[in-house]
Amino acid sequence: MPHMLILGMGYTASRLAVRLRGEGWRVTGVRRNADSDALAFDDDSAVRAAMADATHILSSVPPEGEGDPVLIRYGDAIAQAPALWSGYLSSTGVYGDAAGAWVDESSPVGAGRRMARARADADWGALRPDMRRFRLPGIYGPGRSALDRVREGRAHRIDLPDQIFSRAHVDDIVAGVIASIHHGPAGTYNLADDLPCAQNRLIEEACAILGRPVPPLLTLEDAQLSPMARAFYAENRRVANGRAKRLLGWTPLYPTYAQGLRACA
Repeated sequence: MPHMLILGMGYTASRLAVRLRGEGWRVTGVRRNADSDALAFDDDSAVRAAMADATHILSSVPPEGEGDPVLIRYGDAIAQAPALWSGYLSSTGVYGDAAGAWVDESSPVGAGRRMARARADADWGALRPDMRRFRLPGIYGPGRSALDRVREGRAHRIDLPDQIFSRAHVDDIVAGVIASIHHGPAGTYNLADDLPCAQNRLIEEACAILGRPVPPLLTLEDAQLSPMARAFYAENRRVANGRAKRLLGWTPLYPTYAQGLRACA
């Protein structure tokens, strides 16, 4: 039986675990605190034993401060583990601001606001020869989409018509990770949908689906966003997904935000 060890059971990784278990895999999760479904991150003996037993290892843990907590604590064990496959859920934020241009896996990294993420991305890539790095854009899906923001009155439309970004439905990311287990070489893959667009279009589509009025158009200052949300609008890029399609045989089930949002609804 294949055995996947997942460090960091967040939104995307948890859905991956459900999918793999449904296909007959044994899945061991690792969380900051142990529960019935996962080991505790700081339980060194149990986590290292799982690493020695796993056929596949994936980390979805983002860096903290200036370092990656998984690499700091378990990098040596992961590097030496007998697994057949390893992966890391990274971010397209490593590309920084491209002024709306397309970026692919050969584009420069490390010039944006996520320097720690870029360093972690590079460190994971150098850790093992079988490493797959999945650079992910904005992730949405059931319970975490523009539909939820509209329902809860948290949706904004910002008067930045030229600000473009990419996204991916969580189940398409899961499918991309699984595709890499069966096809394609180690390396870096962007898992994004086919239609980068302005954030406002998502909000307008969500309002149309729910039959809600469209929120007013605001300036960035008037929206009074959190520093994290405001920083999102400082970067502008379109993420190309051709490499994953060519080498992994991956095709997104939800190639546009409209299809993905309607599936969430």
